[in-house]
Amino acid sequence: MSFIFIEYPKCSTCKKAKSWLDKKNIHYIDRDITIQNPKKEELSQWLQMGDLPIKRFFNTSGLMYKDLKLKEKLETLSEDEQLTLLASHGMLVKRPLLIADNFVLIGFNEDKWEEAIKL
Repeated sequence: MSFIFIEYPKCSTCKKAKSWLDKKNIHYIDRDITIQNPKKEELSQWLQMGDLPIKRFFNTSGLMYKDLKLKEKLETLSEDEQLTLLASHGMLVKRPLLIADNFVLIGFNEDKWEEAIKL
């Protein structure tokens, strides 16, 4: 199984997740979200794969989310508009993301990751 690991390198949760992957000898392609932000098409695909509400993809604790007052605005935006917004800046996207061929994991939860990867 191949994995894409999308992270913000300065994020402590991302560092913890990356260390966990490395300790488990799980091979992954590493993407810095500030250099290679997910594209709208990718986000749309992951949204379908994850069977999660689009709000889960937003970094609701981030400064950009708060500065743009997205808590109030998201409900008025269509899914397409929300995907465009997420694709506009990596700091709006919750991380880390672990993308596989058949699932997407948002945020790091060791038990959920272990179960999804079937370790």
